[in-house]
Amino acid sequence: MTELHQAAASGDADLVEEILRQNKYDPNQRDVDWNNKTPLHWAAARGQAEIVRVLIEHGARPCLCTGSGWTAAHFAAEAGRLQVLRMLHAFHAPLDKEDCCGDKPVQIAEVYGHIDCVQFLKRAETEHQEYRRSALLSGLSLDDRDEEWEEQKRDTTHQRTAQNVKAHAPEIKSTCKTWACSKKNE
Repeated sequence: MTELHQAAASGDADLVEEILRQNKYDPNQRDVDWNNKTPLHWAAARGQAEIVRVLIEHGARPCLCTGSGWTAAHFAAEAGRLQVLRMLHAFHAPLDKEDCCGDKPVQIAEVYGHIDCVQFLKRAETEHQEYRRSALLSGLSLDDRDEEWEEQKRDTTHQRTAQNVKAHAPEIKSTCKTWACSKKNE
């Protein structure tokens, strides 16, 4: 965990700004010891809306995911941090990304009973989808994809497929032989 991660997690806005001004750390640096959390994830989870703003203004990408696919919005939804969700929405952060289990922030907020967050996220998702459509029509590019996480997810899916094929190889081979024999006898 870097000094920036620690400052964001502890809510020390002055230290966060100082670190960012000095360019000591990348605001998008993932902490591998903490499931690839970024400083923005820590600030969102702790309800630090002002630090969320500062981090994004200094280049933090709200679309970045942890190893399980959680964005800053997932962490804010879990903790019931409505102000953080509003701040993320003001920066056009994607609030509708699915994690590795297919859950969006709105579903996380529902599970934890944060009704105000659920209501906000339902409206914000619709607004963001409209913003995404108009940006696409205008030719604007949006920073709403975490390419590294998507690649990791693809690799994991391929590994599971290969493991399943290997585990069921005798059955597959037998089925193929049976099919080949039946075709030969036709």
